[in-house]
Amino acid sequence: MRSENTQFVGGPLDGRVLPVLVGMLGNPPRVYRVPVPGLDGAPATEYVYHRAPHPDPRRGRTSRWRYEYDPLGRRPDLPKWPWSRG
Repeated sequence: MRSENTQFVGGPLDGRVLPVLVGMLGNPPRVYRVPVPGLDGAPATEYVYHRAPHPDPRRGRTSRWRYEYDPLGRRPDLPKWPWSRG
């Protein structure tokens, strides 16, 4: 599998560049979830990052994308098809 170094913005991974597996078309997944186990019986948490286009397309970066932290963990904006509900 091929991976691409991708920047993370916001949250606990702010400023890090991590290798993320990419699909057949070279795009990383839309949502990147980081599971964190709980300490001493505390419930596990999950950090959610959503893929966004990189604002500066050429300045010394290795990826077209970056991940932005979503503290609420909601779904990314998806196309609104006329035949879908909700």
